[in-house]
Amino acid sequence: MSNVQSVILAAGKGTRMKSKKSKILHEVAGRPIIDWVVRCALDAGSTRVVTILGHQSEIIEAHLKKTFGDLVSFAYQREQLGTGHALFCALDELVGYESKTLILSGDVPNLSSQTLSAFLLATEDRSGLITSVLEDAKQYGRIVRSDAGVESIVEYKDATDEQRKIKEINAGFYAFQTAEMDRALRTLLETPPTNAQGEYYLTDVVSMIGPCVGWELNNAQEMEGVNNRVDLAEAEKFAQRRINKYWMLEGVTFLDPETTYVGAEVKLAADVTLSPNVVLMGTTSIDSDTHIASGSIIEDTKIGKSVNILPNCHFEDSKIDDHSNIGPFVHLRPGADIGPECKVGNFVEIKKVRLDRGAKANHHSYLGDGHVGERSNIGAGTIFCNYDGKNKNFIKLGKGVFIGSNSALVAPVTVGDNAYVGAGSTITSDIPEDSLAVARARQKNIEGWAKRKK
Repeated sequence: MSNVQSVILAAGKGTRMKSKKSKILHEVAGRPIIDWVVRCALDAGSTRVVTILGHQSEIIEAHLKKTFGDLVSFAYQREQLGTGHALFCALDELVGYESKTLILSGDVPNLSSQTLSAFLLATEDRSGLITSVLEDAKQYGRIVRSDAGVESIVEYKDATDEQRKIKEINAGFYAFQTAEMDRALRTLLETPPTNAQGEYYLTDVVSMIGPCVGWELNNAQEMEGVNNRVDLAEAEKFAQRRINKYWMLEGVTFLDPETTYVGAEVKLAADVTLSPNVVLMGTTSIDSDTHIASGSIIEDTKIGKSVNILPNCHFEDSKIDDHSNIGPFVHLRPGADIGPECKVGNFVEIKKVRLDRGAKANHHSYLGDGHVGERSNIGAGTIFCNYDGKNKNFIKLGKGVFIGSNSALVAPVTVGDNAYVGAGSTITSDIPEDSLAVARARQKNIEGWAKRKK
């Protein structure tokens, strides 16, 4: 809908989180809570989003500008005088723009854009709000209806015993005709509040506008806000169930969805298989027919087709090409670039190294700052000595190189194509192609030494 703008109420302190960080910057499925709300508004068709800030406004504003650019603008509630006052603080950003204004809460991460779009269609050219029917309505505001629609919302603290028996509650989302909202808010702020909280309630705007559309939300979990760490954990569970369900319907196999964590920005192709206790975070993407075994944690990593990841690997900011086999217990640090048909095995750590097609590093090695040519084989216990105490230096291995076990290559050094390094060598100079380099003390046997020592 091209005539809709959104306002996000996000000025509260969130003291129940007991955190130095603003409540709305805490993450659900790897994405800050406020980002979920902004994306929901934009995906539902809002042309612009105004966020009302108070506590830690500079930090939140900087984050939103970096993430969404010109799609967001800001208003500020300097005094905490209630939700009606908060919206009043944003009027200058709203009036004269779009004809309908959505009001959303900045601490509700799991409202879907599909739900919001359906709500907008249901309200059409009228003002409306989202409601829900709860068996245990707790201390939510109660909905007072007539045949014409919702007449008012009564906050729990102001409700009579009879009103508290009402099971239909206010979910906290509104779609107001902007001109009606403007007139109601200006009238609301003309006189001091008389309610139990002594605040200007946004809910009073509903009764001032007149009968509004009350659109019932079937899945009440979508409206749950995050006020403390318990709520945060519940929101995370809900998000994970929804994310995992989405990918399963897209053709991804989850052997145990309840123990598999997939971040909001992760991309998965059909026929990927995820074992229990896999964690995928950041901008990770995984192509088809790849299997990730249990215990692997993968962040900001691009993985190709038909890759086999064995248990308990940790990848960050790396790349793995098609048909490679990785693990178990492999650590790929930022800049690791594993080519196609490669093999990286037990307890290997790689940082800023490219392995070309068919290269192997099977056991107990550290490779840092280098390039390994096609079909090269790196023996167990090999170390790239890339740091001289001040600078990181580069090691280059050509095609078909064989590095014997327990070797140390001291950077900078180049090993030519098809060269061999004898086991246990410490290489400090370049090796020409087709050569054998042996850099170790000659073995000397002293017969009878052990007997004489005794």
